[in-house]
Amino acid sequence: MANTFTQMYAQIVFCPKGRENLILPSFEERLYQYITGIIKEREQKLIAINGMSDHLHIFLGFKPTIQLADLVGDIKTGASKFIKTKRFLTREFSWQDGYGCFTYGHSQIDAVAKYVMNQKEHHRKKTFREEYLQFLQKFEVPYEEKYLFEFYD
Repeated sequence: MANTFTQMYAQIVFCPKGRENLILPSFEERLYQYITGIIKEREQKLIAINGMSDHLHIFLGFKPTIQLADLVGDIKTGASKFIKTKRFLTREFSWQDGYGCFTYGHSQIDAVAKYVMNQKEHHRKKTFREEYLQFLQKFEVPYEEKYLFEFYD
């Protein structure tokens, strides 16, 4: 769109169904590369991607020409097919319904990117449940416990 200027950044968080430990180190990097390709194909800007075996963080800059729900759907569908096609797992794989999405300003890019890239160190001190609830509280997102991810802590 002519004369449209934006700077929009979002951190998206989602999990395998049942929040099981299914994102294995043996294929984690290849999965991240595949998701990076989906994001680039949709003409969005990946800033950072990382996670743990039971959840994934994607930090990106996005344009107003895309709906984030559609992008997340494309990522989850594509990533599921990729995992199945490459036979990375000997069992079925799918993502849980839903996701978290938290927005940031331009001045926060470096801090959020570092946070995402430091997931493995970060989760030595804090569980995913603690992290996710902290995001919801920090961003003042109203929620009902029964609609949160399935937690098996």
